[in-house]
Amino acid sequence: MERASDEKAALLGGMKDPEAVASPLSPTKAALPSASGGKPLIFGLGVTTLVILYYAFCSSTMLVINKVAIHQLPCPIFLLCIQLLTSAVIVWAGNHLGIVQADAVEWAKLRKFIWVVAGFLGTIFANIKVLQNANVETFITFRSSTPLVLSLCDYIFLGRALPTARSWASLVLLLAGSAGYVLVDSSFKVHAYYWLMLWYAFFTFDTVYVKHMCDTVKMTNWSRVYYTNAIALVPLLFALPLTGEHHKLATVAWTPGLLGPVILSCLMGVCMSHSAYLLRDTVSATLFTIVGILCKIITVVINVLIWDKHATPTGIAFLLVCVLAGTFYEQSPKRTKEPAPGLGR
Repeated sequence: MERASDEKAALLGGMKDPEAVASPLSPTKAALPSASGGKPLIFGLGVTTLVILYYAFCSSTMLVINKVAIHQLPCPIFLLCIQLLTSAVIVWAGNHLGIVQADAVEWAKLRKFIWVVAGFLGTIFANIKVLQNANVETFITFRSSTPLVLSLCDYIFLGRALPTARSWASLVLLLAGSAGYVLVDSSFKVHAYYWLMLWYAFFTFDTVYVKHMCDTVKMTNWSRVYYTNAIALVPLLFALPLTGEHHKLATVAWTPGLLGPVILSCLMGVCMSHSAYLLRDTVSATLFTIVGILCKIITVVINVLIWDKHATPTGIAFLLVCVLAGTFYEQSPKRTKEPAPGLGR
């Protein structure tokens, strides 16, 4: 992974990735010596912590901007299409201008990225169907169980050691905190479990396979962004007429109030793709998932504190337990032997 590592080093001050991290929110083991001497990078924070903060900022900001954009333009598939197109075009133009470095399209890499896109689009589709048949809180609870499964996938497929007792305890506590919030302050609501199982399968495959690609396919981070967005755009363009959104688009008044959030969401989509691949390359599949869960739980906490006046102190306490559990997770280091075969190269 020399080229991707070089890109990350240039982006984050000439530093290399750690193989083990104490916690997603603690720089204790994440801080690395800089190129100029053994000091942390910025304000005592190491590479991993900075990448996590970068991803968390993009994830939470993208969530808010997308809500506003979809409210102004109620055509989610069309919005996703122009976000993918914007990301692909910006990387292509940036590469030709020498601003970013992206590899030329190669069939061998393209063939492997088709499976990345299949997992990406399958996860999005299943996610939509789950939210149509279950409330958001129930979905977060089920998502909070995925690190338990991914810890085993890290061990079986990606060459990581099994979690320590402390890490297993933090994963169980994360799940328990999410379940406690649903039982106290919300309602457990699922109408179609098969959509949930489909989402679980797609999400697990996507998380593990993308991490495998980051570990085994030599590409710059911007190349991954370009491949994923450009390839995913193709099937969505064919699916767009089937959604009926073109009828809504014909009646849309393209005012500055609509264009502003849409353009901003497209630009943030570039940052979201870049930060996601940067984090996937930096940490294990399990830790990547935990960071994503914590971002969503913290968003729920903020929403509860600001807008939901009926939230109970017990419910808020359960959500804070989830955040606390995430900070105690220790990323498993790489094993000395090669990862077990099963994903292929």
